[in-house]
Amino acid sequence: MFPRTVMVAVTGEEINLPDPTRLVHLQFRRFVDCPICNTHIAEFRKRARESETAGIKEVIVFHSSPKSIRSYQRDVPFLMVGDPKKFFYKQFGVEASLGFARPKALGAALRGIVHGHFGLRLAGGPLGLPADFLIAPSGRICAVKYGAHAYDQWSVDELLMLAKGVATHATARVDQVVETVERTATK
Repeated sequence: MFPRTVMVAVTGEEINLPDPTRLVHLQFRRFVDCPICNTHIAEFRKRARESETAGIKEVIVFHSSPKSIRSYQRDVPFLMVGDPKKFFYKQFGVEASLGFARPKALGAALRGIVHGHFGLRLAGGPLGLPADFLIAPSGRICAVKYGAHAYDQWSVDELLMLAKGVATHATARVDQVVETVERTATK
């Protein structure tokens, strides 16, 4: 079960986790101007409607200050949290690493730089690995991914498949309960 957690978005909005009405995709990313992270977030931003339609609330945590995030990520339609002391990273076991040096991560970094997703501040430091959590309204952790390198995280398609699996599982559970109740009632 996901521990009840309160985070504060860079907008000042309080974020209660789990969310009692929606799935939550809790993303842990590196520093706010990381070209790898921003390439990834750009894809989620393009497909934000799909996540919303699937009932997914996006929460992104950076190990940068809220001020840094506000100045750099103005057009991101998701809740963003600054965690420069890495309190939540430690709480959820998200590690630091030289994972940005792997070939796949370097390719993503170059794509990010080409598309202008890079700043020179390195707010929060360059070390860090991504992590993704999919959390049900009940607090059940439906899926987790701890990245092996800086570009090892769920794609939008993977997230949508996971969310669909959660919905299918929930429907199957309801069907099982109804079947059990009906069987018990006929005895």
